[in-house]
Amino acid sequence: MSTTVDCTHLNQIKDVTPKTEGCEECLKSGDSWVHLRACLTCGHVGCCDSSKNKHATKHFHATQHPIISSFEPGEDWGWCYIDEVELDFS
Repeated sequence: MSTTVDCTHLNQIKDVTPKTEGCEECLKSGDSWVHLRACLTCGHVGCCDSSKNKHATKHFHATQHPIISSFEPGEDWGWCYIDEVELDFS
């Protein structure tokens, strides 16, 4: 993993397995999403902020798990909600 910016929460990244193939909450409610994000602390999969429900961000606010990664094929980036920085995982 290479990062181009400083993030003080990299120590909270764990070797997690995503819990679902889609947004956990949207799958339960029968709703749809635009893009998916995976929590790198617990493996929760939530929809992005371009989706109407914004479950990935709601998961952060509920848990304070700071770092997500894109759960989209071919995308190797992450985001730290606390430091507000993008991370390059390529």
